[in-house]
Amino acid sequence: MKDGPTDLETPNGFAKLVGYRLAVWRPDYAEVVLALEPKHLNRSGVPHGGVIATLIDSACGFAGCYCAVPGRLRKAVTLSMSSNFLGQAVAGDTLIAKAKRTGGGINIFFTRCDLVDGKGQIIATGEAAYKYRKGSEDPNGVPA
Repeated sequence: MKDGPTDLETPNGFAKLVGYRLAVWRPDYAEVVLALEPKHLNRSGVPHGGVIATLIDSACGFAGCYCAVPGRLRKAVTLSMSSNFLGQAVAGDTLIAKAKRTGGGINIFFTRCDLVDGKGQIIATGEAAYKYRKGSEDPNGVPA
């Protein structure tokens, strides 16, 4: 089920390359989903840390950039991000990055993310700080 604007339902750019999609998006919350394939695994047969970090960063960024105004959007850049690798998944699993905006001000926001597998087991956690791009500090966003 998808909440929120539909203008990002079709992945583009890096999202398309990696294969993740925005599944849930509402104020201060986002979920990004990836069906793990062999191309996402490292030599040990588990998801590459870069894939996990990508999902955390993407979900956290979306969590702070929701815009309810049709035809407009909000953008941000990552200032810092930390990740903790706690479990392992394998090809065929689905990874879900569930991120919440936890605070911030006008120009900077903070987020936290749990990355779980299809069974709900925590694979990784992360925290990040972002800076809104010019105009995006306004909840009404900028023209798309």
